[in-house]
Amino acid sequence: MKLQNSFGAITRNLGLPLLVAIGLTGCNTTTDESAEHSHDNGEVHSHDHVEPHTDVEMFKQAFANDGIEIADELVECTLASGTKTECFQLTVELNKNRGHEVGPWCPRNVSEGADSAGIWLDEGQVYDADGNFIKNLATFYKDDEWQLYNPITGDIKVTDSKQACLAAAKPNVEAEYQNYCVECQPEYVETQTLTYLIPAYPKTGADMYQITAASGVGLALNGVKFDASAPVDAILGAHTLAPFDDFGGHVNPHVGYHYHAVTDKTTKSLGVANDHATLLGYAADGFTLWSHTDTKGSEVSGLDQCNGHSTQALGYHYHAGAAGSNKILGCFTSEPGCSVEAGETECKADMRGNRGAPPVDENGNPLPKPESNQ
Repeated sequence: MKLQNSFGAITRNLGLPLLVAIGLTGCNTTTDESAEHSHDNGEVHSHDHVEPHTDVEMFKQAFANDGIEIADELVECTLASGTKTECFQLTVELNKNRGHEVGPWCPRNVSEGADSAGIWLDEGQVYDADGNFIKNLATFYKDDEWQLYNPITGDIKVTDSKQACLAAAKPNVEAEYQNYCVECQPEYVETQTLTYLIPAYPKTGADMYQITAASGVGLALNGVKFDASAPVDAILGAHTLAPFDDFGGHVNPHVGYHYHAVTDKTTKSLGVANDHATLLGYAADGFTLWSHTDTKGSEVSGLDQCNGHSTQALGYHYHAGAAGSNKILGCFTSEPGCSVEAGETECKADMRGNRGAPPVDENGNPLPKPESNQ
């Protein structure tokens, strides 16, 4: 597909200046045949003779939000497998306003309704994590050890300090904070900024890449991280609940506010719609990420196991998973970037997800590979 054709289709549908870049993702998507080239010094770069899917100025327009700084030029970067390429470099201030209020998460008493609470995700469903839900957790999970509230006063045990947040918001919850509703506040965040490397030359091919904590899923247009699936088994195993707000997000003291789900409110807050769907942001591998449903409210059909497909106007791109799935994407079709310390341009080897060992279904069978963009 020619760049000009896609550019025209997108600018007619979305308008300038905000998302001139949107249709460019995937239009110059490369295949393995043209993507790698060996230099005289022996280094292999994955982008020689291939145009990036969008330029830096267009990328800046897509992320035109306060507190997001984008390098003026593509930076040379090294992905976790050792692949050398070029990336967009974004530095995000974590406590900036992201266009919507955050919270609430935990209600304070079992008498409080949905307006004072967030949501919980379980087996594909979204539940209001209100007082009544917390009161009935023992019934919901068929486990009498659940007791997050005082049966006399109805008051709910909530991590209401930074110390309590740090003790509970981790895989090995400290014993004194088991049977708590866990929430962390934005002011508890220890890191002020995060820097992201997003590859400028995504390409579909034979491999799929698993989503890791280091890669996350991607970055929303407002600068909030789309994160990997929440560790629900660890949370529930400690008889804790860590609700998300109505936008699908909560706070981790190390990465700040982040999304684990894309809800209708997330889409309305972030999105700019065309006649296909609503743009949400960029996946960590460089392809665009769009809403779960199309502009008519119907689920998008024909998606591969990573939640992606190709259209004439947009090329290859992803759609977010259903809000209750706790899985924004299933995998990546191109090698992802990562978040790094300021000034770094290399994804560490221990950030690498499995390559050539695709995700499996509930029966342990490898999932089908996405079609290559030939």
